[in-house]
Order: sequence, then structure tokens, then C-alpha cells
Amino acid sequence: MLGCRELTETVTDYLEGRMRLWDRLRFQFHLGLCKGCRTYLDQIRTTVKMTGRLPEAPVPPDVENALIERFRDWKRHDPAP
Repeated sequence: MLGCRELTETVTDYLEGRMRLWDRLRFQFHLGLCKGCRTYLDQIRTTVKMTGRLPEAPVPPDVENALIERFRDWKRHDPAP
């Protein structure tokens, strides 16, 4: 069975229709059982819908570099296996 963590890691593939049939069925089965993941999926759909309306603006290089460093640092300290 698909777990919550795996669902959150594959939600983009699901929304973009890039999942194989079996994986999509596992994803949907989990959604049927897990209210938290249904809420998460709704939040992601809302985020995609809302951000699609924002004007594109370039990210200043110093901001981009700072974000990349934070994500690298976060990944190094991620307690998950």
C-alpha cells in the first residue's frame, strides 16, 4: 500500500498524468482512506491554480543562491531515512 510520504513525493506526477495505471490506482486508493492526504492534494491543486495566475518575475541571483543553500542545508539535516 502507498504511504503518506510516498504520496507527497509523487503528487506532481499524479497531477500531471505521468503515473502508470497501477501507481495511479494505489495513489487513489490511499486518497480514499486518508483524509490528510486528500486535504494535501486539495492544497497542492489550489497552489498550482493560484500560482498559475501570478506574473512571472525573475528571481534575483542573490535570492536564488540563498534559497539553494537553504535547501542544501535542509537536505543534509533531513532526519528521514
